[in-house]
Amino acid sequence: MSAGADAPSDEKRLIIVSGLSGAGKSVALHTLEDLGYYCIDNLPAGFLKAVVDDIVMAGDRPNHLLAVGIDARNRAADLEALPELIAEFREREITTDVLFIQASQSILLKRYSETRRRHPMAEETSRIREAIAAERGILSEVINSADLIIDTSQTSIYELADLIRKRVDRRKRDNLSVLIESFGFKHGIPADADFVFDLRSLPNPYWTLELRGLTGLDPEVEEFLDAADNVQKMHDDIFTFLESWIPEWQKAGRGYLTIALGCTGGQHRSVYMTERLARSLRTVHTPVAVRHRSLKRYETAAIEGVADALRP
Repeated sequence: MSAGADAPSDEKRLIIVSGLSGAGKSVALHTLEDLGYYCIDNLPAGFLKAVVDDIVMAGDRPNHLLAVGIDARNRAADLEALPELIAEFREREITTDVLFIQASQSILLKRYSETRRRHPMAEETSRIREAIAAERGILSEVINSADLIIDTSQTSIYELADLIRKRVDRRKRDNLSVLIESFGFKHGIPADADFVFDLRSLPNPYWTLELRGLTGLDPEVEEFLDAADNVQKMHDDIFTFLESWIPEWQKAGRGYLTIALGCTGGQHRSVYMTERLARSLRTVHTPVAVRHRSLKRYETAAIEGVADALRP
């Protein structure tokens, strides 16, 4: 059940969805629409205050859940005025989240090549590389105001929709949404992480033959890592750090915190520690979501390996 259904009927929420073209803004808005938000895409930023007053605040039956898409085709002056406008909404007790969705240039180029769509900035810049750079520059004020940045370079549309449901929709007013995610360093460090912890100094189950094909979700791997003293110390140190500082981030008005735990391939140690740390953190804070960035890569490779072995 979504927080749209759980939240008090008088709670007013505004979610501003922005980001780079091709990164997943439409997926985010469609997901929010399914969750009960009144959604408007490509809204001129200069109209935002009037739309909020008309839909969220006014009328006999106002819609308390509003999501708007704002892109780089806005006037520069309107985008520059956004931070002040967002502060005004929050002073009026409208829970306002700014969500910025991005992806690496290589991924965006690949997506535009596969879909053959025209980049919305192509009128000003004929080449897509230049259009992406121009778009990022125009949206700099929005990036700086973002409460949550999601990088979809390694994220499917289904994973993005799940992140929107778990993190954005379910976040209560004045609460910090925490995401702990595992990843593999050989696949790249997550660009949207606030903190990155390196677990590569811990014992590696990969070098134990019977554990190599398993993951950090399997009990045999858990037993192997539970037996190592430095694994316990790593868990305790990270947990103590987060337990101490999460209240401070909440006092500072932060809405989202993303913690990334990395090992070499994102299959064993980081997966194990992500699950264990999330269980510990949920005893002192909610909500805490979990994501395994690189695990799907391992699962895909394993399936392909079986298929190769079965070929005549």
